[in-house]
Amino acid sequence: MNEPVEAAVANGRGAANGRGAGDDGGTELVRLGTLASLRGLIQAVLALAAGIPLLVLSIVSLALIPIGVGMILAPAVLLAVRMLANQQRAWAAEWSGVSVPLPYRPEPVTSNPLRRLGWLLRDPATWRDLLWLLVNIPVGLLLGLLPAMLVVYGVEGVLVAPWLGQVIFYGWGPFWPLDDWGLAGIAGCLVLGPVMAVAGLRYGPALVRAHALVNRSLLAPTRGALAERVRELTETRAQTVDASAAELRRIERDLHDGAQARLVALSMNIGLAEELMKHDPETAATLLAEARSASGQALTELRYLVRGIHPPVLAERGLDGAVRALALSLPLPVDVRIDLPGRAEAPVETAAYFAVAEMLANVVKHSDARRAWIQIEHDRGRLLMIVGDDGTGGADPAAGSGMRGIERRLAAFDGTMAVTSPPGGPTIVTMELPCASSSPKI
Repeated sequence: MNEPVEAAVANGRGAANGRGAGDDGGTELVRLGTLASLRGLIQAVLALAAGIPLLVLSIVSLALIPIGVGMILAPAVLLAVRMLANQQRAWAAEWSGVSVPLPYRPEPVTSNPLRRLGWLLRDPATWRDLLWLLVNIPVGLLLGLLPAMLVVYGVEGVLVAPWLGQVIFYGWGPFWPLDDWGLAGIAGCLVLGPVMAVAGLRYGPALVRAHALVNRSLLAPTRGALAERVRELTETRAQTVDASAAELRRIERDLHDGAQARLVALSMNIGLAEELMKHDPETAATLLAEARSASGQALTELRYLVRGIHPPVLAERGLDGAVRALALSLPLPVDVRIDLPGRAEAPVETAAYFAVAEMLANVVKHSDARRAWIQIEHDRGRLLMIVGDDGTGGADPAAGSGMRGIERRLAAFDGTMAVTSPPGGPTIVTMELPCASSSPKI
């Protein structure tokens, strides 16, 4: 049966059963309106039950910073406000299709409460969150309760108020109480009640969207933050281009000075052996043996060069297997703990691998360490990498090109690097990369 015939049969069945397009539209109106009313109630309850306590705690914790108590309390409260704001962002996108980007600065990898407090207080988005918290209490309460109040008030006017108004209620009316329940009062209830209920169902989704738009006006990045973000991206892009050009020059130099020179010598030895084959077989055999040895060395250098571009083990076994293989090749014991739910994108894996490889190379060259450790895990959309050793310490990213190069490589992905290396050790390098794992749970 073709599609037009099937549609005609379906329409006929719907007409025969007394159900048409209008019924479907009415059902959809009731479904969407009821859903909007429930979501509005959630917003209203959240504005009161969470908004008011968090606002009071924020004010108190900020006021207690000078005496020291607020240094511990304020970060916890401000992060709780941030979690509430992030939940609003998620609901705005899911319920109304309103996207609210994150404006926050990257979180530092530190356990120092003073640094964490400074990171929060210097972020303009923190103060905008507090402003949103203050505005959302009345706005969220009003826009959240309005759809449900219209529906409930309208249903009450139709089903309850005309018959039990003087017994249970004082009266019913959109703007006035009714204490004279004559036919005019009952008729008014039966007319205005459905109008209010339908208005609540019809405009409930629009009120939920209006609340999402209010949230976006306060929680989205400002123009200044966007300009700062553009500046950072321009800077990291320029650094990435410079690093890529330097990498290409290094590859060209390694090819010219290493494998290419050996291949030229190999070609000359083979040509000379061909000329001496008839007159001096022994010398020709010696030249061929040297050519075979040179070909093996050239092949080895090409393999090292390829591994420097993109290690085959990384492509085959992922970051987990590649880092474990790298740790086994070091001349000191390395403790490896890796917990990854899946594989990241190839550029992120490559950046992470070379970052860990550079840190381990520094351990072998400069630290005089007896042991090292590696910890890699995926947490809340970030790839966290920690490389440490028990060496002499004193590592300074500004003193060498290796760490600066890794810092630039990570910055191209909005990544960060923090180095803790007091004199006498230990040295701990913490690196983070924004990362979306291929695991289904991410």
